[in-house]
Amino acid sequence: MTASRDPQKRSGRATLETSAGGVVYRVHDGEPMFLLIRDSYQNWGFPKGHLETDEPPDAAALREVREETGLDDVALDGTIDTIDWFFRFRGRLVHKVCHFYLMRSDASDTTPQRAEGITACRWATFPEATKLVSYANARDVLMRANAMVRGEDPTADPAQAPTPRAGVRTGMRTGMRTEPSH
Repeated sequence: MTASRDPQKRSGRATLETSAGGVVYRVHDGEPMFLLIRDSYQNWGFPKGHLETDEPPDAAALREVREETGLDDVALDGTIDTIDWFFRFRGRLVHKVCHFYLMRSDASDTTPQRAEGITACRWATFPEATKLVSYANARDVLMRANAMVRGEDPTADPAQAPTPRAGVRTGMRTGMRTEPSH
C-alpha cells in the first residue's frame, strides 16, 4: 500500500488540516484595540477557518475574519506567524496548521457569526486581550501582532531584549501550542 500524496489527507499518523485567520486591530484614542471572538466553548481567540480549494492563506484569512465578525472594512498589514498543534477529533489524530495575518480596520461594529458557533466579538486593549485569550499559542500570536503594530521586531525574543525604559510595555512569549480545532 502506498502512502497518500495528498497532504490534506494524511501526514504520517495524523490528518493535516490547514487554516488561516487574522488578528485585527484598530486604533482608539491612540491605543491599539484587538478584536477577539468567543467560541461556543466560551474560549476567546481570533477568527480563523479552513482554506477553501485552491484558496491562498491570506485570502482565506480575510474571508474568515469578514464571515466570523461581520467586519467588512479590513486591510491586510502582513504575516504574523504560522502555528501548529495536534488534537484528537472523533478518535482521529489531527495536525492543524494555521497561518495568522495582521489586519487593521477603522470600523468598530461587529456581528458574531452565530451559525459557526461564534458567540461574541470584543475589542480589547493588549493587556486585556492577553488576559482573555484562552490558549498559549494564540497569546504568542497576539504578542507578535502587538509588536508589529508598535513597529517592533515580532521575532525578537523578549527574554533577550535589553531592559526596557520606564513606560515601555513588554510581554512574555510562551512556547505552548494548544489551540483548539476550528
